[in-house]
Amino acid sequence: MAFEAEGKLHKKFDTVQVTDKFKKREFVIEMEDGAYSQIVKFQLTQNNCDKLDPYNEGDMMKVTFSLRGREYTKEGKTSYFTNLDAWRLDKAGAAVAAAPPAANQDFPTTEPAATTSSESMDDDLPF
Repeated sequence: MAFEAEGKLHKKFDTVQVTDKFKKREFVIEMEDGAYSQIVKFQLTQNNCDKLDPYNEGDMMKVTFSLRGREYTKEGKTSYFTNLDAWRLDKAGAAVAAAPPAANQDFPTTEPAATTSSESMDDDLPF
């Protein structure tokens, strides 16, 4: 399941090689939430780590991410972890440009159907 969050890039960290087969890169965005801002940390993993390179702290961005959780038991004590795994980054407010309408389009016209006076009184919708 994919989620989206939009905010200002607050902090970005360097890529960390956790093991010989796993690397991650964390970053934090600041999201407006009424009177208080929310500071939320995300992570990019493996080949996605480079996706943060074009962004600078202070840039507005939209993050598409997956919510991941796991259970970890060590020495009889169980802990639970939640990660926000980002996999797509976009400039915030970057809308896909729609194609302009073609000029001089001819649309067929239709004549309205004849109605009785009681039907027209019941049809008071503005569209």
